Amino acid sequence: MTAARPRATRDDRAVSAYVERFGDTLTDAGMPRLASRVFAQLLADDDGRMTAAELTEALDVSPAAVSGAVRYLTQTYLIGKERERGSRRDVYVVQADAWHGAMLSRDRVLAQIETSLRAGVPAVGGLETAAGRRLQLSVAFLEFLGERLGALEGEWGERKAELTRAWPADA
Repeated sequence: MTAARPRATRDDRAVSAYVERFGDTLTDAGMPRLASRVFAQLLADDDGRMTAAELTEALDVSPAAVSGAVRYLTQTYLIGKERERGSRRDVYVVQADAWHGAMLSRDRVLAQIETSLRAGVPAVGGLETAAGRRLQLSVAFLEFLGERLGALEGEWGERKAELTRAWPADA
């Protein structure tokens, strides 16, 4: 029989301070402020799942503000929304690998942008114009990025398996 793994202790004040610091980092990177805080709160939550009411209480903000933040986060695939069993309440969930899912969704968006940029090249007069060359350079960059993201996908799968192999199973 194996001994039970001791539960890690959490300092609620330290967690709250971390949520604010990481939220500020995400805001500085361009994410809306409250969406940043909600995402940081979900990442820092052991279960990675909270209701809107729990987020409202944890972040001391209005329910309407949380509603807008979770809408943004679900649209960008950083979090998901589930229904609690036997309840009508929605639960917002962050996956352990949230960044991976968000980047994959960005790949689809970038492909749409690339298609639109490509259509713009002839519309502005082709490569004979500065605008056409600028648009074509953007297309080329997005093609390059798409190729690299495809290669990184496989590499990340291998690295993730290595990282998590020795981690303790969740209790």
